[in-house]
Amino acid sequence: MRRRTTGRLLVLVPLLLLAACTAAPDEDGDQPDDLSPAPAPGQRWQPRPGVSWQWQLTGKLDTSVKAAVYDVDGFTTTKEQVAALKQAGRRTICYLSTGAWEDFRPDADSFPQALRGQGNGWEGERWLDIRRSAELEPLIAKRFDMCRDKGFDAVEPDNMDAYRNKSGFPLTAGDQLTYNRLIAKLAHDRGLSVGLKNDLDQIPDLVGDFDFAVNEQCAQYAECTRLTPFIKAGKAVFHVEYELPASRFCATTSALELSSLEKKSELDAWRRTCGQAH
Repeated sequence: MRRRTTGRLLVLVPLLLLAACTAAPDEDGDQPDDLSPAPAPGQRWQPRPGVSWQWQLTGKLDTSVKAAVYDVDGFTTTKEQVAALKQAGRRTICYLSTGAWEDFRPDADSFPQALRGQGNGWEGERWLDIRRSAELEPLIAKRFDMCRDKGFDAVEPDNMDAYRNKSGFPLTAGDQLTYNRLIAKLAHDRGLSVGLKNDLDQIPDLVGDFDFAVNEQCAQYAECTRLTPFIKAGKAVFHVEYELPASRFCATTSALELSSLEKKSELDAWRRTCGQAH
């Protein structure tokens, strides 16, 4: 699921996002309740650098967080929850895996065995053979249809750097570029914005195809400046750290105009923003 694919193994315990809200655990305090402007009719949403966000993939969905953008699980978040967030002026991102098979998803049996490679370090997940786009395209397109029909503004496709990992397939950088551009096109064809997840090496080639970036742990690995092409293009970079406290990275990432959070690795509702890091 969500991760930086560097071999750090975690066990995923899928939890459904429920309709009720929890008491806010995000320590927002008096943080500003900023919003991201809605797109003009017929246009895609374009998040700008520095916009606030919340990333929650597990636990009871907390819709009270003061963030302009919510990045939430596409399968377990309901159409009604998306509508409620939209009514409150929030923009929504639909989290999906597009580069790995997940045995706990309702469409898991639709992915042929031959497409499933080695495990990616998360229980129940295997890399997909992204070279076989004729078979993968209709499966991913159906998932993106779901995001559109639920009313999401954008998608966050995960596992976008299989070629840099032991996938079980002889994938090349060219294979990854071709597949990632297909993913961007499928989103754009449905009026959805799309983010590039990690895949730092290919940012110079893909910044024009994607509307924002999502990054895990660039501060921990001293890589945040590699995301500057998105900022220079006026596109948001949604950034999270799990092992560093916000006080350790916020000065640097704020100067780079990243939208940074400190989160727990299970990505529940808790978060700490750079405004709370002092």
